[in-house]
Amino acid sequence: MSWIRFDRYLSVSIGVKPLVQIEISKRPLREWRLLRLLHRLGELLGHQVVLVLLGVDRLGEDGVAAGFGFAQSAGGVAEVLEQHGHVDYLVNNAGITVDKTMRNMTVDDWHAVLRVNLSGAFYMSKAILEHMIGRGFGRIVNISSIIGETGSIGQANYAASKSGLFGLTKSLALETARKGITVNCVAPGFIDTEMVAAVPKEVLDRVVASIPMRRLGHPDEIAHAVRFLLQDAAGYITGSVLSVNGGMEM
Repeated sequence: MSWIRFDRYLSVSIGVKPLVQIEISKRPLREWRLLRLLHRLGELLGHQVVLVLLGVDRLGEDGVAAGFGFAQSAGGVAEVLEQHGHVDYLVNNAGITVDKTMRNMTVDDWHAVLRVNLSGAFYMSKAILEHMIGRGFGRIVNISSIIGETGSIGQANYAASKSGLFGLTKSLALETARKGITVNCVAPGFIDTEMVAAVPKEVLDRVVASIPMRRLGHPDEIAHAVRFLLQDAAGYITGSVLSVNGGMEM
């Protein structure tokens, strides 16, 4: 979990800590790469990002995120509230992949991805919701993916988890629209990160050729999109999916 200090706001986000990135890299799993965008988001606003070692502690031998559930999320939120008094922003950006075709995907593979990517957003949103309602203000941004819009061979679990965030976003937006809370979603396309750079050049060239802008997105462009949805200027936007993908999916 991390939080970002703004002038008068405090943001909480759930993400996979660096230790887990190392552990996942030794397994047939890939940690979704957007946690570091929160660092950049803090830099854009001129404030420090503080990381707390909560969130997904480890993956069990069956690939399931061990110890990751509502109780842990609620405990983390309670800790932040005790230390800082309030939370205004929640960015749900945790994610993992276990890429296999449906024929080869196990039930555990399915549940591991859904538990982190989709249930994680539910856990954190539920944990902070009463606090936001009580204050009459809140901003929740869920980080989805273009894969949730298009699907992808070998990623049925990941696509389901990311498209599930669309429904979660819209439903919670309806429930909180009169309570001073907005709930929106950002769906990034292919972003220029270390993980994408590791893709074979011929494969990456085909991906870029399929993007109307003929380039990968920049991490800053995702951070700016999230920042916009957190600002007061976006106060009349709720239940929306902001696709940042260079025109790859319209």
